[in-house]
Amino acid sequence: MSTKKTVVLTGCDLTVEQIIAVGVGDLNVALDEQALQRCRESREFLENAVEQKHVIYGVNTSFGPMCNKIIDNNSLKALQVNLIRSHAAGLGDPLKPYVAQAVMLIRLNTLVKGYSGVRFELLEFMQWMINNDIAAYIPECGSVGASGDLIHLAHLGLGIIGEGNVYYKDQLRPAAEVFAELGRKPIRLSYKEGIALMNGTSAMTALAAFAIYGAKKLLRVSYVTGAFGIELFGGIDDAFDVDLHDVKPHPGQLETAQTIRNLYSGSTNITRREDMHDQIRQQHQDGLVFETTINVQDVYSIRCTPQVLAPVTEMIAAATRTVEIEANSSNDNPIIIPKKKKIIHGGNFHGQSIGFAMDALCISLSTLCNLSERRLNKLLDKNLNEGLPEHLIPGTLGLTMGFMGAQYLATSTTAENRQLANPVSTNSISCNASNQDVVSMGTVAARKAFRLVSNAKHILTMEVLADLQALSFRNAAGLGGGTAKIYALLNKNFEVYDNSRVFHDDLVKMRKLLFSSQIFDDLTQYWQTK
Repeated sequence: MSTKKTVVLTGCDLTVEQIIAVGVGDLNVALDEQALQRCRESREFLENAVEQKHVIYGVNTSFGPMCNKIIDNNSLKALQVNLIRSHAAGLGDPLKPYVAQAVMLIRLNTLVKGYSGVRFELLEFMQWMINNDIAAYIPECGSVGASGDLIHLAHLGLGIIGEGNVYYKDQLRPAAEVFAELGRKPIRLSYKEGIALMNGTSAMTALAAFAIYGAKKLLRVSYVTGAFGIELFGGIDDAFDVDLHDVKPHPGQLETAQTIRNLYSGSTNITRREDMHDQIRQQHQDGLVFETTINVQDVYSIRCTPQVLAPVTEMIAAATRTVEIEANSSNDNPIIIPKKKKIIHGGNFHGQSIGFAMDALCISLSTLCNLSERRLNKLLDKNLNEGLPEHLIPGTLGLTMGFMGAQYLATSTTAENRQLANPVSTNSISCNASNQDVVSMGTVAARKAFRLVSNAKHILTMEVLADLQALSFRNAAGLGGGTAKIYALLNKNFEVYDNSRVFHDDLVKMRKLLFSSQIFDDLTQYWQTK
């Protein structure tokens, strides 16, 4: 008997966190009875319309530019299977099984909303697949994101009807074989159900959910490295002063400044503006101008962290709202609303909102990477690092190289992420005999964001390792309350790099700690009084 907790699908309130949890196998799903009643009413209304010989797109017509070809009632079920087989035409690496599972969850949630006219049998079968950790094989390439993720969801449908492959117990196997092993027969689709499975944005939305989940972790790590940065270089406190940010009150800027201020609170490393005046005047020399060794202002990668991360913080919040609206929407065609006696043909399958959100997320995260890479460079360059060893080398300079080689990883990945930040949602190309003459490329944008997030983890991992190495030389004893707790926790999993190990192994270990655990899921734990 399963010990997993369960999320009840209503079609209205699925969150990004729940999408992730079901995708990775931490949650089972149940179907809300009120939602199922809406589904039954929708199906009954559709059945009556078919009996009355109403012409309904994708039910008794063909598809796309062939929608004027009316299908005989005896061939309606074959029409749905033919649609899935013909559109299961993806190539490329498969989506990760946990992403594919999230695709099926989101598709199920949109169908449970009750406006697609599918039978309970299909909903229950998808629920059964999810709860038995059966994920469809879905190649990553193929969607233009306009009539939904047709190719991706055709591969999902192929698995559901037992003609495709699925992941089960970490193995890729024929779906029919897995179903037979578990005592189930593949579902046989009725009319409308093939197009209802395929006409939607579930693949791009699943990818976007995982991109957002990773982006939130990146942002929290970036808050930490921002706090480490100001402490390592004895940064000046007024760049994070509450009154400074209150006069430019972007929500993300206020949040970033407050979080970093809270983390370094109590530090003896921070330079106080009121103390600088006497320190500088004590260096006075005769003449019209004298030069002080004390920084009057910090470089932008330290001083402007709240301003740079402001739009990143806000974009992640905005993207989350967009993804959750999409995951709880009826993005099908046609839409069936029995209470208003309507079958409506429209374009809810179009993924422009997800495409825009993911392109904007890529831009914001690329900027986060720029900030991280510049702070890393400041730590390593002897001309910029204010007295730290060259390349943070603890041994003999020249004989050992410290972080010299590892920096290339951050530099090259930052460059790659700048390229990935170029928008794709503006790159509409007409297709489908010009029926789909304006397309969203939302799935390409979401795939791009998913990749960029993975790249960004490399860069932040490098910066954290460099911060820990730098703190081994200075300032660790004077860290603030929050940064001291974080340093102590991370330092348990860190050894000063002295060229006696392969650097790759240190990267793998730290990346896993930072991004495959819940270490920074709640930063407040590091400054709140226990």
